Amino acid sequence: MPIICVAVPVPKRQFFEYHHTSALEPGIRVRVPFGPRQLIGVVLDTTEHSQWQSNKIKAIIEVLDSESIFSPVQLKLCQWLSQYYQHPIGDVLHSAMPVSLRKGGSSQPKPVSYLRITEEGQQTSPESLGKARKQQQLLVQLQKGEIRYSSVMSEYASTTVKALVEKGFVSQLERVPSLDTNWLAHLSIGDKPTPNIEQAIAISQITGKIGQYASFLIEGVTGSGKTEVYLQAIESVLSKGQQVLILVPEIGLTPQTVQRFAERFNVPVGILHSNLTDNERLLVWQQSYAGQLPIIIGTRSAIFTPMRNPGMLIVDEEHDASYKQQDGLRYHARDLAVMRAVQENIPLVLGSATPALESLNNALNGKYEHLILNERAGNASHPKQQVLDIRNQPLEFGLAKGIIERIGQHLAQESQVMLFINRRGYAPALVCHTCGHVEECPGCNKPYTLHKQLYKLQCHHCGSAKAIPKRCQSCGGTELGAMGVGTEQLEQGLQQLFPQYKSVRIDSDSARGKNRLNDMLDKINRNEYQILIGTQILSKGHHFPNVTLVVILEVDGALFSADYRAAEHLAQLVTQLAGRAGRAEKPGEMWLQTHDPSHPLLQDLLNNGYSHFARYALLERQQAMLPPHTYQALFRAQSTDARLANQLLIDIATQFSYSKHVQCIGPLPALMEKRQGKFRMQLVLMSNNRGALQHALAHAMPNIEQLPLATKVRWALDVDPQDFM
Repeated sequence: MPIICVAVPVPKRQFFEYHHTSALEPGIRVRVPFGPRQLIGVVLDTTEHSQWQSNKIKAIIEVLDSESIFSPVQLKLCQWLSQYYQHPIGDVLHSAMPVSLRKGGSSQPKPVSYLRITEEGQQTSPESLGKARKQQQLLVQLQKGEIRYSSVMSEYASTTVKALVEKGFVSQLERVPSLDTNWLAHLSIGDKPTPNIEQAIAISQITGKIGQYASFLIEGVTGSGKTEVYLQAIESVLSKGQQVLILVPEIGLTPQTVQRFAERFNVPVGILHSNLTDNERLLVWQQSYAGQLPIIIGTRSAIFTPMRNPGMLIVDEEHDASYKQQDGLRYHARDLAVMRAVQENIPLVLGSATPALESLNNALNGKYEHLILNERAGNASHPKQQVLDIRNQPLEFGLAKGIIERIGQHLAQESQVMLFINRRGYAPALVCHTCGHVEECPGCNKPYTLHKQLYKLQCHHCGSAKAIPKRCQSCGGTELGAMGVGTEQLEQGLQQLFPQYKSVRIDSDSARGKNRLNDMLDKINRNEYQILIGTQILSKGHHFPNVTLVVILEVDGALFSADYRAAEHLAQLVTQLAGRAGRAEKPGEMWLQTHDPSHPLLQDLLNNGYSHFARYALLERQQAMLPPHTYQALFRAQSTDARLANQLLIDIATQFSYSKHVQCIGPLPALMEKRQGKFRMQLVLMSNNRGALQHALAHAMPNIEQLPLATKVRWALDVDPQDFM
C-alpha cells in the first residue's frame, strides 16, 4: 500500500506519513488524523517505503481534491519559502491557500449573491424616488446591469438596498458566477496619453523582455507616471492572452487602481485584499487559476494567487513596509515576487519614487535593470521643499504662525492643504500638572494616548484602554492636561482657525469601517474637503490633484532613532508626502517643521533629493557592515520573566559559536522592551554571506527546538528582519 507524505499545519519542520489505497498527486488536499484532531494537509510525495513501522502509520481519512490545487511552480516556491525562512512546510502551504480551502471547503466555485433590476425597476425613473439620493444612484447602476451584492454593500447601506427591494424595483438572486475564458476577444485599449521620452524608454525595455525572466526597478519621482508605464507595458502581455498580477501596499489603493485598469483594457479585473469574504477571495483564486482573470490586483498575500497563463508581475510602491509579514510566516512579498518571476520565467517590475535600499543596491549592481523617471507627467512641476525652524516659536495646535498663514493663503486660492502628523488620537500623553505623573499602560510601560472624542485612554501598542481619570493616581490632583498633539487635536484646532473650510481626518480610527476610507477619498477628490489631516495612510500613493500645500509636523523623533532603518523610512515618508503636492497644473510646496533644521539627513534630502540620499545611505551601510551589504536573521524571545527570555537567547547563540561566518549580537532588549506584560529580548545574527547564514540556521534549528527553555519561552525567527520594535 502506498505511503503518502503529507504536510500539515503544525509547528513541526517535517512531513508526516499516511496510508492510502493509491498514489496521490502532489498538491492535493487530504483530511488526516493528527493525534485527537483531524487536520487538512497537502500531499508532497508518494513512496513505497516508510521510516516507521507499518502498524504505526494511520490512513488518510478523505481525499478532498481530484487534482492538485497548486501548480508545480507554486509547490516549488512553497518549498523555497519553508527553507529560506526556516518555517514549517505545512504552515507555508496553509498560508498559500484561501481560508475556505484551509478549512477543507470545496475548490469548486460557490454561488454568489447578485442584485438585479426588475421589470418595474427598469421602467422607473430615478427622479421618482424623490430625495433618496443613494437609492437613485443604485437604481441607475442596476439599470445598466446586475451587480454583485458584496460590491453594492461596499458602497451603499443595507437600508438603501432593502428599500429598493421592498418597492419591487430590485431582486436578489444567487448563482455560480462564470467569466468568459475568451476575454482576449473582448480586449480593447482605451484612450492613453503619449508617453514622454523617459516613459517610452521604460515601456520599450520592459516589453522587450516579455516571455523571459527579467527584473526592472522603476525609480520614478512622485507623479512621474509609473502607473502609465505599467499600463502600456501590460498591453503586450494581455494581447498574448497572458495574465498579470499587480501588488499594491494598501487596501485603499485598490479601488482607484482597479478602476484605471478596467477602463483602459475593458477586461475583468480580480481584487484580493483582507476586506473580502472567504468566498469572494476563493472565487478570485479559482477564476485566476482557470485563466478567466487577465488582471489580478491585491495586497501582500495576493502573491500566492495561481495563474493559468502568467505573463508579468508588478510590485507597486515596492519600498512599503506592509509587504513584509510581521508574524507567522515572516515572508517579504517583494522578495517572493522575485523568486516567482524566476520560476515562471516572466518579467518582474518594481516601482517606487523612494525605492528600498535593498532594491536600489540590486539595481546599481546590475541584478535589476534600472529605469529612471525624473520628470513629472503632464504639466505638473516638482514641489518646493522647505524646512521651518520652530525653535523658540509659539505653536498653536502644533503649528507655527508662519505655517498657519501659508495654510490660509492656499485655502484662499481654492486649493486643498494636507497636514501630516504620525500620531493618532488627541494627544500622546495625559500628564498631571501638579506632580508630573504620566498615565502609563502597566503592560507596556508606555504612556496612554488620549482620545477625547471616545473619552478614553488607549495604549497603541497592546490595545488596552480605560476611561479618562478625573484625578491623578499619584497625588490625587485634578489638573490633568494633554501633552503633545495628535490628529484629533489638530483637526479641532484647524476647525477653529479656519471655520469656513471643511476638514477631514484620515487615520486608522476615522477610516475604520467598511469602505469608509474610499468614501473619504472620493469626497476629497470632489473637493468636498479642503483641509486633509492624517497619518501615514495619506502618504500611500494617493492622487489628489488639488493639493498644493503639504505640512509635516513632528518628525524629529525619527532623526535620533536606535533603528538603523529609521533614516531610510523618514526619507521615504517625507519624499512621498511631498509628492502629494502639485500633481496637476497648480504648483505645490511642502513645509517641514523641525527643532533641528540643520540635521544632515534633512539638508541632504531637501537639497539633493531622495536619490542622492539613498546612494549616500548605501555607502554608510557598507561602512557600518549593515544590510543590504550584509545579511541578518533575528531571534525574538518574550516572557513575563526577562531572565528566561535572555537565557534562551544565550543558549541559542551557543548554537552558532562554531561558525566562522556568522556573528551574534546580543541578547539585547528590543527597542520596545516591554509589551502586554512581557519582556522582549532579541538576538541578531549577521553574515557577509547569505548562503553561510542559511546553512548555519538550517543546521541549528533542530537543536534550538530541543532546548529546555524553547517550550517555556515564546520565541520566533525572522529572516531579513525589517522591524526591531
